[in-house]
Amino acid sequence: MSARSRATRFSRSRVVGVIASRADLNCAMRMRRWPGVFEVRLDSLACDVRKWENKLPRLRAPLIVTARHPHEGGSNKLSLRERRDLLSRGLPYATYIDVELRSAFSLRSLLELADQKKIWRIISFHNFKSTPPVRILLAKARAAKKHGANIFKVATRTDTPVQLARLLDFITNKNLDVPVSAMGIGKLGAISRVLLARAGSAFVYASISTRTNIEGQLSLEQLRRLGVGKMMGS
Repeated sequence: MSARSRATRFSRSRVVGVIASRADLNCAMRMRRWPGVFEVRLDSLACDVRKWENKLPRLRAPLIVTARHPHEGGSNKLSLRERRDLLSRGLPYATYIDVELRSAFSLRSLLELADQKKIWRIISFHNFKSTPPVRILLAKARAAKKHGANIFKVATRTDTPVQLARLLDFITNKNLDVPVSAMGIGKLGAISRVLLARAGSAFVYASISTRTNIEGQLSLEQLRRLGVGKMMGS
């Protein structure tokens, strides 16, 4: 994909099914209707490395691999070295790799290797307390692009209409020059995922099962009942 096409907004959002536990992975293996993409939370599966290494090649959808930083929702309080090792082991199965903006410099060699292997790089930013002003989010997006992001992912608190409006203003800002995947967390998290998908978000994330620990995250089944899956061709 050319640099020019990478800088444009995705013409269609893709549904991402989040695998964040052994039960999620087993559920994904049994699914008859696959989402557009799976995200595999390697930090949550850190104790089951051999099991997920055996199962990932059997998942019939492109994979995002990530090992989340503890300060951005990561499980098991993993060190940088532990996260790097998990991502390195997940890389052979990946279509995308997701690394937090705060970790992009420390993991730059891994991001460079991903680029060499033509694996798309998602640089992400999570704020579970608020949604920063648009100018701050634009600065984060520019920083992500400097680290080689093909997609900038942003997940922020959306408990109020003002917070949700900020995310919508950000994703439609004319100064954006990198594709964005945006989602809200909190009281307006569910509606944010539908509205942001329609506004051009690269991905919309959903839980594999009906239970989730993320406030405002819909399940794959809920997205489909809302017509989002049909809209996205998932």
